[in-house]
Amino acid sequence: MAKEKKFVESITAMEDDFAQWYTDVVKKAELMDYTSVKGCMVFKPAGYAIWELIQRQLDDRFKATGVENVYLPMFIPESLLQKEKDHVEGFAPEVAWVTKGGLNDLTEKLCVRPTSETLFCDFYSNEIESYRDLPKVYNQWCSVVRWEKETRPFLRSREFLWQEGHTAHATAEDAQERTILMLNTYAQFCEDVLAIPVIKGRKTDKEKFAGAEATYTIEALMHDGKALQSGTSHNFGDGFAKAFGIQYTDKDNTLKYVHQTSWGVTTRLIGAVIMVHGDNSGLVLPPMIAPTQVMIVPIMQKKEGVLEKAAWLKDKLSNFRVKVDDTDKSPGWKFSEQEMRGIPVRIEIGPKDIEANKAVIVRRDTREKIECSLDNIEVKVGEVLKTMQKEMLERARAHRDEHTFVATNYEEFKDAVANKPGFIKAMWCGDEACEIKIKEDTTATSRCMPFEQEQITDTCVCCGKPARKMVYWGKAY
Repeated sequence: MAKEKKFVESITAMEDDFAQWYTDVVKKAELMDYTSVKGCMVFKPAGYAIWELIQRQLDDRFKATGVENVYLPMFIPESLLQKEKDHVEGFAPEVAWVTKGGLNDLTEKLCVRPTSETLFCDFYSNEIESYRDLPKVYNQWCSVVRWEKETRPFLRSREFLWQEGHTAHATAEDAQERTILMLNTYAQFCEDVLAIPVIKGRKTDKEKFAGAEATYTIEALMHDGKALQSGTSHNFGDGFAKAFGIQYTDKDNTLKYVHQTSWGVTTRLIGAVIMVHGDNSGLVLPPMIAPTQVMIVPIMQKKEGVLEKAAWLKDKLSNFRVKVDDTDKSPGWKFSEQEMRGIPVRIEIGPKDIEANKAVIVRRDTREKIECSLDNIEVKVGEVLKTMQKEMLERARAHRDEHTFVATNYEEFKDAVANKPGFIKAMWCGDEACEIKIKEDTTATSRCMPFEQEQITDTCVCCGKPARKMVYWGKAY
C-alpha cells in the first residue's frame, strides 16, 4: 500500500511548481533519462515511440508536397562554416568543435553540426547546374549539437533530434511559396495530430534565424502561460547562394543564383504535448501519437477465463495500438500507472463483465466511464478516440484564447506580463529598440507578427510612435 501511495505522490502539483511537475512527469512516465554527459539525454522506449509516430506522420505529409529525404555528414569544416558571416556569428557561441582525429591534431577544425545550411549549400553548389535541376526539395532526419548553457528534457538539450528541410528554387516566388507551404504543414500537423493550436506569423528581424531573409514561426501556448516556438520556416533569399556560388543556367542561357529555404521541427514537440495536455496524474497523450492507444486491464485476472477474454479482446481491437496489462500488480496500481503514461483509453473487463458480454471504457482525459457491449466495442473505441482527439484540441484552444490578453498602453502591457500569464497582443512601431526595452523591462519577447493582423491602437505600446504591426508577445521557453 505504501508503494502505491508513493507512486501517486511522486508528482509535484503543477499549480505548486510547474517546472518541477514537468520534470516529474518526464521521469515518472519513463520518457527519458539523464546521462553522464551534461545536457544530453537518453530517449527511453516510451519517449522515442512518441517521436517515431511524430516522425512517421510528418514525413508522410512532407512527401505529399514533393519532399525527398537525404542524409548529409555531421561534421562541417571550419572554412565552410565561415562562408556566410551572419550565419556563423549567430551560431558561434553554441558550436562544438572536433580538433583531433584519434591521436593526431586535425589540419582543420570540424564543427559538429548545429544545423546544416552550409553542408546543403556546399552540396547544392555541385548538384545544381541548370534550371532543369530545380527545384531541389530535400529533408533530413538527424541530430544536431548546440552547446546550450541551460537545458531541460525535450525542450532544450545539447544534442537533440529534428528534421531540417533545405530547398533550392529558381525564383524568389517559388522559395516564398515553399516557405509558407511548410509552415502551414507544421501548423496543420500540430492541430490535427498533436491537438495543439498555434499562432502563425513572421518573426521580427531581431528574432529571425541567422542568415535568413525572413523567418516564419508557429507559436503554441503551454498550460503555465509561457509560449513555445514549435516550428520555423525560413526564406533565405539568394544570400547563401551568393556566399556559396550556387548558380544555374536559366532558359535564356544566363547564370542566376538560386533562392533557398530551410524549415524544421524538433523533439521539443514532445515537451509541448506534455505541457499543453498533461495534468497532475501525468501525461495525457492525444490518440494520434499515443504509442499505446488502448490498454486492457483484466479484473480478477486469476479467475478462470478472464485472461483468455482479455486476449480475445486485444485481437478484436487489433486495428488500434493495443496492449493487455496482465502483470501481477493490483488494478489500482495499473490504473495509476497507465494514467501516468497518458494512455488514451483503458478497458476494464472482469468476470461480471464477461458474463454480461460487456466491458468498461475509461477515457484518460476526462475519466468518463462508458459501458459497452463486446459485440461492437471496436466501433465504440474508435469513436471515443476520435472524440478525445477533437476535444483535446478544443480544450487547448479554449485555454489559449482565455489566456490571450490585449494591451493598449505600456502600463497595461507590464501589468499583463507580471500578472496574466499568456500571450499579449499589442501594437509595435517596428523599432528594435522597443523590442529590447520590452525584454529588459518585462522579460517578455516578441513571439511573432501574426498573418491575421488587428489594429488594436494606432500607436506603439512601448514608445507611443505610429504603430506598424500587431505583435504577439509573451514569456517563452
